[in-house]
Amino acid sequence: MGKTILWIILGLFSIAGGVLALLSPLVATFVATTIAAWVFILVGLVQIFGAFSAEGLWAKVGNILLGALAVFLGYSILQNPLAGALALTTLVGILFLSSGILKLFLAFSVEDRRAFWLILLSGALSVLLAVLIFSNFPYSAATMLGILLGVDLISNGVSLIAMSIALRRMERAA
Repeated sequence: MGKTILWIILGLFSIAGGVLALLSPLVATFVATTIAAWVFILVGLVQIFGAFSAEGLWAKVGNILLGALAVFLGYSILQNPLAGALALTTLVGILFLSSGILKLFLAFSVEDRRAFWLILLSGALSVLLAVLIFSNFPYSAATMLGILLGVDLISNGVSLIAMSIALRRMERAA
């Protein structure tokens, strides 16, 4: 299976997880965070696996670190979904901020300018979500977590699919 297909699959899983999280934002925190936890674990494992086919040391290291952070976040949510809401909201804010900054840098390094705007928008949205979490903390822990997770997962999925399409175009041109 080619690396572009892996990135598309990862993007689709991320989008599917985001849609699931948005469908139940006001339901008990337990349900929304459990769904998000499994999605984070799956996305993190695939991102770690996909990192080994990335070109460049920093691309590999960045993807492995973000993948490991996603797996850790998912595991933490599954272990204590309600009592850990405050700590998990902080971790989600850090994940949004770090992935947003990485996507912003990545947008400027992409050669295919058609993917630039989608990746840039995805990065900016992730940073904005982190700011929203930290500006209304701790009240945001119970009410906004499911919504923010859903929006960021969808944004991340769109970004991954855009990067895959750009990579596929570059491979065909070469």
